[in-house]
Amino acid sequence: MHLPRQLGPLHDLPDTPEAYDAVLADVTEQALARLTPEGNLEHPDCLDDIGDTSLGITSLLAFAWQRGRDPRLPEAVGRSLAFHLRERVYTDDNPGYPNLKVRDSGLPYARYTLAAGAHPIGDWPSTVWALLQAVNVLDAAEGLVDDEQRTELLDVARGYWRWLTEATFFNPQEAGNQAIGCVVGGLMLAAHLPAAEGESVRARALQLYREEIRAHRVTDRGAALPPEHGGAYDNNYGPISLSFLAQAHRVSGEEIFAEDGDTLARYLDARLTNGGFDNGGPRYSEQHSAFESVLGLRYFGARIGADLGRYRGDSRWARHAVKEDGGVDGHFAWMLIWQIQDTARWHRQPSTAVARHQLRAGTVSVAFDSAMTPAVVEAAGTYYLPAAVNRQHGFGPVVDGFLLCRPMGEVRVRDVRADGLTAKLVTKPVVGRDHVLRHLQSLYVTDGTSLWTAVTVERLPGTPYLLAGLPYAEDDGDKVRRTAEGEVTAVGALRLTHPGTAGPDHFDARSETTQEQAAFALAADPRGYGNPDEGWRHLVSSTALEADPVPDAPDDLHAFAVRYGPGAVLTAAFARDGDGLTVRTETFTARIGAPAGDAHGEPELTLSAC
Repeated sequence: MHLPRQLGPLHDLPDTPEAYDAVLADVTEQALARLTPEGNLEHPDCLDDIGDTSLGITSLLAFAWQRGRDPRLPEAVGRSLAFHLRERVYTDDNPGYPNLKVRDSGLPYARYTLAAGAHPIGDWPSTVWALLQAVNVLDAAEGLVDDEQRTELLDVARGYWRWLTEATFFNPQEAGNQAIGCVVGGLMLAAHLPAAEGESVRARALQLYREEIRAHRVTDRGAALPPEHGGAYDNNYGPISLSFLAQAHRVSGEEIFAEDGDTLARYLDARLTNGGFDNGGPRYSEQHSAFESVLGLRYFGARIGADLGRYRGDSRWARHAVKEDGGVDGHFAWMLIWQIQDTARWHRQPSTAVARHQLRAGTVSVAFDSAMTPAVVEAAGTYYLPAAVNRQHGFGPVVDGFLLCRPMGEVRVRDVRADGLTAKLVTKPVVGRDHVLRHLQSLYVTDGTSLWTAVTVERLPGTPYLLAGLPYAEDDGDKVRRTAEGEVTAVGALRLTHPGTAGPDHFDARSETTQEQAAFALAADPRGYGNPDEGWRHLVSSTALEADPVPDAPDDLHAFAVRYGPGAVLTAAFARDGDGLTVRTETFTARIGAPAGDAHGEPELTLSAC
């Protein structure tokens, strides 16, 4: 089976003016065929996320008219705009909405679902989206929309802004993408208001960003990030936040948005595999955005010099939102408009900067978590996740059922490039059940095709083994396919084990269950509300690669050697070299300094090809 949303790299989509004109032409024909006598442009199957969608199609038609002056569009824009103003602007409080600060304000808002009280929790983001659709129509209104409609729309947009920032709590879902989107709406609205009022709205938008978003950033892997649904980053919504930061910088010129966007972009570049696969987040662990991410990935990829377009998007939403039948939906329509307006082009070469939380060369990559344990290993087109044993997750030595990968002190990292090889040495103090402090050193070396991992630790009691990952998925053209195996070799005996117990807290990679499904099954709340990362942490056991120690290691060490990807017969010899250790394989020789490192405690590493 294929993962449902990990599809093609976003930079594969043509982004020429001609390509975008073809997209708008298709939207135009669909919209004109759909337009009802009342002026409704909603997709017939649209039930939720509906309050802004007809206006979203209207904004696309207005933008298409600006570019091509299709004579059929002014009448369609006028009718559909009248429909939204007449039928989709609500001023009575939605029964059950929990986040109001002012009752019966009379301010306009958009509903997530149309039935009163049916699902009011989504009204805040729906109103943000409606504000953004409205300002995009206002941007294209000159010569297209009559003065009366334009004045009414501007008044509604002003009311949306006030409802979001005065009548309700700001950002009630702790969703960075929604909150930054609201700020963008205020910045764009300000340009359409009288000078004094516009400056007030602009100042309020910047204040909200600094005090309600930036001041509450969450740190992950050394980066301060806008919180997303209560977590640091979500691989669906994080790139959408990046697009909002790009638009905020485009329309305001404020450097704060560029700085924070650069930080988020570098973080994303470090966690993203070479092949564009990613998983994890507090809302949807495997779902990927598509056209909603293009602006941010392209804009900031160009700024930081990284190939962020390798991100695998959901190509079903390649250009705009669609329903199951493939028909256009107006949800998030502004993102298509903004990416067409943006003149940045894709940066297609990998960043040459060394990243602490990533090792990447050729077709190989390792993304590390905050504890410098691999979060995803990629080699030969296969992706390996941290395996689980006795409720512990990661890559590392296991002794008496206890996994040694959680640091009990400062983690040291040394990066080296030499002779066509790229390496990272991670040194961390760890403590086992025996309460003995040991130094764990993990060396990762790649030639761009395969990945060698050499792990050493002061000798352990019993019969330890190396937990070497959970083979989970593999590239299959423009898709990612589930798998339960990979091309892996080890010097010691290598086993691929599967859970001996059935149940949601035991993940067998041979099943057709995805990581996201398994994670939500263990989450505290229903799918779409529960935190899949938190649910996945409840996993007791999983399919796992287990490697025995290498023979003939120094008497005071246990050593392990594993290669992911193709190659000749794997060899690995570990020998004491003064206070350090020399590791020789069929491809490279590495000298690792003593765990205590140099005079500053930093690990020492030299590397050469054989």
